Amino acid sequence: MVSLEQVEEMIKTKLPDAQVQVQDLTGGGDHLQATVVSSEFEGKTKVKQHQMVYSALQEALSSEAIHALALKTYTPQGWREAGQTSSHV
Repeated sequence: MVSLEQVEEMIKTKLPDAQVQVQDLTGGGDHLQATVVSSEFEGKTKVKQHQMVYSALQEALSSEAIHALALKTYTPQGWREAGQTSSHV
């Protein structure tokens, strides 16, 4: 099992400018939801954005430390357009 903070750090290592929020959906530590906002996503499809995050978490996913991951990715502009008033996730 990995901590929510470790998951956040893994994502930020790959996407240094990212604002990241990780939640445990079941209380077991292996079914997570991550919301990631990064300018690195500019001009990329949602599939490519998700692939970028999955690549940051490859080791944890392949070892099944993370069994399931619900993922939401946004560019900073997309985050604002989604009605989020905070600059932080």
